[in-house]
Amino acid sequence: MVSQIPASFTPRNILVIKLRHHGDMLLTTPVINALHQRYPNAAIDVLLYQETRPMLQAHPAIRKLHLIDRKWKKQGVWHQLKQELKLVNAIRDSHYDVVINLADQWRSALIARLSGAPVRIGFAYNKRDNPIWRYCHNQLVSTANFSQLHTVEQNLLALSPLDVPTENSPVSMCYSDDDWRAAQQQLQNQGIHGPYMVLQPTSRWTFKCWDDDKVAALIDRLNQPGLRIVLTAAPDRKEMAMIEHILSLCHNPQVSTIAGQLSLPQLAALIDHARLFIGVDSAPMHMAAALQTPCVALFGPTKLQQWRPWGVNNRVIWAGDYGSLPSPDSIDTKTEQRYLSAIPVDDVVAAARSYLDA
Repeated sequence: MVSQIPASFTPRNILVIKLRHHGDMLLTTPVINALHQRYPNAAIDVLLYQETRPMLQAHPAIRKLHLIDRKWKKQGVWHQLKQELKLVNAIRDSHYDVVINLADQWRSALIARLSGAPVRIGFAYNKRDNPIWRYCHNQLVSTANFSQLHTVEQNLLALSPLDVPTENSPVSMCYSDDDWRAAQQQLQNQGIHGPYMVLQPTSRWTFKCWDDDKVAALIDRLNQPGLRIVLTAAPDRKEMAMIEHILSLCHNPQVSTIAGQLSLPQLAALIDHARLFIGVDSAPMHMAAALQTPCVALFGPTKLQQWRPWGVNNRVIWAGDYGSLPSPDSIDTKTEQRYLSAIPVDDVVAAARSYLDA
């Protein structure tokens, strides 16, 4: 049953739920920003996976982060049940007036219901056209136009039952002064004291990556005095090996690597002070767009409409403009095939120089 929310409704405590990857968490921040603008005196909390906490931990409008550790289940059923019960009790004790469930998992729906919040907003996903899903939410927002919307726009639709204005609600990647000092220290360790650009060619999924030899050629072509190129990556073994291979192929003396050396907020600080960011479809690409650092984003068989960088200071180079790509829904995410191979080095160089020479 859907209840009518009075126009005078002013929540004191709000919970936003999103249980996805790092980039997804960053793209929830327009919802948080819009809620904070509409209800400046309300406390806003977020429920998310523990590993994605760095994306939101420095956001000034967030009071508290409730965390789900996906390692709970590895410690046995009873341990997981104990932790889940502890989480639900903490949420109930927070006395939320509104729960906004941006996730599509049953777990998030049940937590919304168990929260005891009088207003529980969710999305009417086709795959969740179920009495239990409707029982967990008393406000369901249509997903009919999702395929035409960016993920930011999809998330903001969840605010429509509250009639919250969503204009001027940017994506926010926040970091601390300590994060910038840590990033500066890494730059100094590499002898970098002046202008630099950041290049992140890696992703957790190989199919989102460009060819190593083309990345190396890009680095060589962008060799110019007074501009250092800083390679970054996650501390994952495969990503670190990719960085080492790229370095072995290029000859530009202006390139350095601090791959695997920074936390995500420290990486944000590094990107925020860079002249340019070049990267593939990944969380750091979304961070660059949020920080309004000029961004060249390389895309393959991803749903471009939903996942392109959000903002105006970006250039997308899509492999689909140079050859056919498989449907994003058909991709085996464990494949080693690199679907960005069709992207020519010349076009990425031209896009980069359009920012560097401006």
